[in-house]
Amino acid sequence: MNRITVKTSVQADLDKVWNYWTKPEHITNWNFATDEWCCPKAENNLQPNKKFSWRMEAKDGSMGFNFEGTYDKIVEKELISYEMSDGRKVDIEFTQNGNEIQVSETFDAEGTNSDEQQRAGWQAILGNFKKYVEAE
Repeated sequence: MNRITVKTSVQADLDKVWNYWTKPEHITNWNFATDEWCCPKAENNLQPNKKFSWRMEAKDGSMGFNFEGTYDKIVEKELISYEMSDGRKVDIEFTQNGNEIQVSETFDAEGTNSDEQQRAGWQAILGNFKKYVEAE
């Protein structure tokens, strides 16, 4: 199974980046790949062996799904590792780089869409995250 990495640098302090990544009231504002989609609901129990569930759906109601998983490892303000409901793994690293925070996500590719399609989708979500954090 291929692993794909996407990255962004956010002009904000680490506390803000961590909170906006992990708090449900913020997740709902950035966790979608295009403006035609939204994340109307997010539940997040940020502890090892605990679960998260983020509802992602088209704004026109034509489709949607729950993005769910279980956390494996949490190192506050440094690392989040989880397993998606389909068994694929994701590692997210938060690294201070001057007055920016680099967010790096590495995930197991799925076999339905091309690696490039998956990379583009996950990168678009990271782009939304960056835009949301920097605008607040």
